[in-house]
Amino acid sequence: MKPADILIAILVAVIWGLAFVASRIALDEFSPELMTAMRFTIAAVPCLFIPKPKIAWSLLIAISFTLFLGQFLSQAYGIAHGVPVGLTSVVVQSQALFTIGFAAIAFGERPTPVQTLGIVVAAVGLLLICGTVGYDFSVGAFAVLMIAPICFAVGNLLLRRARGAPMFDLFAWLCLTAAVPLFALALVVNGPAPTFQSLIHMSPTGLVCLLAIGAISTSIAYWLWGRLLRDYPAAQVVPFALLVPFVGSAASSIVFGEKFGPLRLAGMLTVIGGIAVMVLARRPQPLPKTA
Repeated sequence: MKPADILIAILVAVIWGLAFVASRIALDEFSPELMTAMRFTIAAVPCLFIPKPKIAWSLLIAISFTLFLGQFLSQAYGIAHGVPVGLTSVVVQSQALFTIGFAAIAFGERPTPVQTLGIVVAAVGLLLICGTVGYDFSVGAFAVLMIAPICFAVGNLLLRRARGAPMFDLFAWLCLTAAVPLFALALVVNGPAPTFQSLIHMSPTGLVCLLAIGAISTSIAYWLWGRLLRDYPAAQVVPFALLVPFVGSAASSIVFGEKFGPLRLAGMLTVIGGIAVMVLARRPQPLPKTA
């Protein structure tokens, strides 16, 4: 990779890590449904100037509802109900485990022995983290958070079917497709009056956080990441995503004073280690076709 592109990959990982902190601050003012809706509304502004990519609405909706709506709404719900930001950033990156597993089921992409080892290591880490659930946040909040990496993984696989679509255009329309039902959900869950009151009386801090996670983290960072994946093999780009949980955990520790007990810290490091093994291993091989 060119040095400039390496810096871009690091910058994207830092932006995504800091976005977890910005989300936590924004959730002091907005419900999970409304914050997520605003995130995608801001990121969908380019749709006013660019046409819809030439892919079927059914595929666009499927990708949007998994990669964006499902993933980020469950993240927001987990954080709003007490799951620490640093832990959230680690759990979300466990999507690598589910992506490889679902690819094996859907496309016959058999994991290599090294990737299988990484899956086992990451799974052990998740089990260690599960052992700490119920003390500072509820089992229900953690269960909802686990929807995020599963949706992320399904969205990754569905995104394969949209190859050829302009990356920036695609992500803008994915955001628009997610924003509409999220606003409807916010109105149903929170009521019209509280929803509009939250928007009218938002603080400057809340506005800055929404712009950061909407315009910078969702729109610009995903576009830059898509460009890198277009120009380089995934094996060169994806490992930079391992920086995200480290940035998220460090930033959360500084901003919120977040600390981790020995068991939870061991689980988080084990998950990250397993993910590192998975993404640095060779690509999985398709299963041989039978006659």
